[in-house]
Amino acid sequence: MAMATPVKLLLGSIAFAIFWVLAVFPAVPFLPIGRTAGSLLGATLMVMFRVITPDQAYAAIDLPILGLLFGTMVVSTYLERADMFKYLGKLLSWKSKGPKDLLCRICIISAISSALFTNDTSCVVLTEFVLKIARQHNLPPHPFLLALASSANIGSSATPIGNPQNLVIAVQSKISFGAFLFGLLPAMLVGVSVNAILLLCMYWRLLSTRKDEEAPAVEVVAEDEVISHRFSPATMSHLSSLNSQEWNATLESLSSSGSPNINGHTNQVETLRNRGVVNASEIHKASSQGSESAGNTTPWKEVANKISTESKEDRVVSNGDLHITSEEKATWKRLLWKTCVYLVTIGMLISLLVGLNMSWTAVTAALALVVLDFKDARPCLEKVSYSLLIFFCGMFITVDGFNKTGIPSAMWDFMEPYSQINRISGMAVLALVILFLSNLASNVPTVLLLGARVAASAAAISPSSEKKAWLLLAWVSTVAGNLSLLGSAANLIVCEQARRSQHFGYNLSFWSHLKFGFPSTLVVTAIGLMLIKG
Repeated sequence: MAMATPVKLLLGSIAFAIFWVLAVFPAVPFLPIGRTAGSLLGATLMVMFRVITPDQAYAAIDLPILGLLFGTMVVSTYLERADMFKYLGKLLSWKSKGPKDLLCRICIISAISSALFTNDTSCVVLTEFVLKIARQHNLPPHPFLLALASSANIGSSATPIGNPQNLVIAVQSKISFGAFLFGLLPAMLVGVSVNAILLLCMYWRLLSTRKDEEAPAVEVVAEDEVISHRFSPATMSHLSSLNSQEWNATLESLSSSGSPNINGHTNQVETLRNRGVVNASEIHKASSQGSESAGNTTPWKEVANKISTESKEDRVVSNGDLHITSEEKATWKRLLWKTCVYLVTIGMLISLLVGLNMSWTAVTAALALVVLDFKDARPCLEKVSYSLLIFFCGMFITVDGFNKTGIPSAMWDFMEPYSQINRISGMAVLALVILFLSNLASNVPTVLLLGARVAASAAAISPSSEKKAWLLLAWVSTVAGNLSLLGSAANLIVCEQARRSQHFGYNLSFWSHLKFGFPSTLVVTAIGLMLIKG
């Protein structure tokens, strides 16, 4: 592509530079508006500066990628509601044989869950589990957090739905889900294993000894609390129900206040305690009325009569001795619903493997879960990261405008002779370029800038080389996220979740991550390059 006019080149470069600064450093002091707003600002400047027309800007937005991203986020939300990540948390602590075993489990579970549910989602929900288990067993959290973030990045490289840059590559390259999976699965499996070995070698001594007992005392978490904790990635607040301690305290206060009024209803209170199911608002209302009129027993009679009626209606008698309560009915209903969620997810993965359109498959699976839930879908849809979708829209427009300046094409023309993937030296140079740009400009913009050019250069060699070039781009741009703390959103998620944890706060510093991330990234990337085939 020929270079644009000097004015368009300058203005396009300014718009892209503003986007880059706000995307990489979203809280810069002079304009702390965040990544999403920075993406929209870059896109708007591209149109205002007339680098691209409004019609070209709309055309630059890749709807199949947005549809695939939206569908996978909705499916992940319903899987979180169906306790999928709670079960993954159980696997972390189930019959654990020590710190080294725990670290290996984190690597495996993080990699697999990231390949199926995206790396960001896995890091959001698993960080709290890892912190709790490490603190419960008095272990240093640092190596386990590194294991979680690094393995999530490596594992997400295996599938098109593992991370955003893979979504872009799968849609642009038109490589099927199965071909993508089997092309990168060997590299992913070996990469996760090598990454775990490097972690064990670097932190062997630390994992062989418990933390100093003189460290600040921390409340030990019960086992059942560790394996059943649910950490939602949503930022919205939900209505919370009474926990068991609050419920018992409520019953005690009801039993002790105004004894002349409730002596005839002690059995009902005990029945209520045993059942553990009640409308808390009705009890609160009756309690308020009882406190206003100590001599009036009517509110307590109304509550007792309602409880007695519900107790009778809640039981269905079959064969004279089988009693099924409404609580048991609800349990079976939830079990059936969870089974449907898992079946729909498996059906989605099978459909992707057989080659159906990935975007429409993900959207169809999301809508199927919405219908099967048979409830207002707004709470689940509000958990979708719409800011990420908007960020992608702005980024598509900004990158397309920057491409029209001709600067990326000129840079690739200079690098292309040294980056031919039919030579080992060419693969090494291309990998280093992708590593550098992925950490400089983030991996998704790197894929958008280099993808079509790298593929076109490889297609001139052979069709198999073109496929190999796309897979190489997916592998290197994803593993590059492990180089530094700022290289991947998954790293930042783990760092922020660990720092903000209410009871287990831990600060994962930039340099402590770089000390492991730099050698691990180089070794894992090099090994993966030898295993990728076209």
